[in-house]
Amino acid sequence: MNEISEDDYDFKVDRPASTLRHSVTESIRQAIAVGRFGAGARMPEKDLCEMTGVSRTLVREALRQLESEGIVNVIAHKGPIVATISAEQAAGLYEVRAVLEGLAAELFATKASDAHRKALHTAFEAVHQAYDEGDVLTRLAAKNRFYDCLILGSGNEALGASLHMLNARAMILRGRSLQMPARSGESLKEIKHIIAALDARDGPEARRLAVFHVQQAARTVMLSYTLT
Repeated sequence: MNEISEDDYDFKVDRPASTLRHSVTESIRQAIAVGRFGAGARMPEKDLCEMTGVSRTLVREALRQLESEGIVNVIAHKGPIVATISAEQAAGLYEVRAVLEGLAAELFATKASDAHRKALHTAFEAVHQAYDEGDVLTRLAAKNRFYDCLILGSGNEALGASLHMLNARAMILRGRSLQMPARSGESLKEIKHIIAALDARDGPEARRLAVFHVQQAARTVMLSYTLT
């Protein structure tokens, strides 16, 4: 598979009025995820307007949303910059994520309907295909869809909202993980084991495996801090 740089992505957004603001926000979020704007980098509004193809008003609305999620900081006389996350903060994010995703897996194992289970399997097939053939954004979208299915099947709305905010902030760490050796093969194996436990309706085992999966992802990110 050919390597794709952040310059190869098209961040122009579709223009249906009902979804435009969301599309602009997601476009900027994705640009951060693939390293177009790294942690601590300035994000001039003019550049964002050119990148997304929309007005400055929409860009500013998107930046306010990203600021509320802790992804962007707006500095007086400097403008918006991508937030930075220290090693200690990153470790804390992954500790909480491990707890929450472990709980989501345990709840899914005992509460999910047959429809939820079918949707999760379909989402995992998309993850597998994306890891084999897709670029970074395709893989990220597929993985997000998988976790959306997991959370929906857990039946806990508060858990889903907490994980959404946590993972939104962790997006800043994507740039670091992309610099490290790929662990896609191991990641897929870990998810397969989680699904097996979910299919067996073994809540404690599903929780243990989900926690382990997050811990392995954390190891990759934390290693990047020792190399910088």
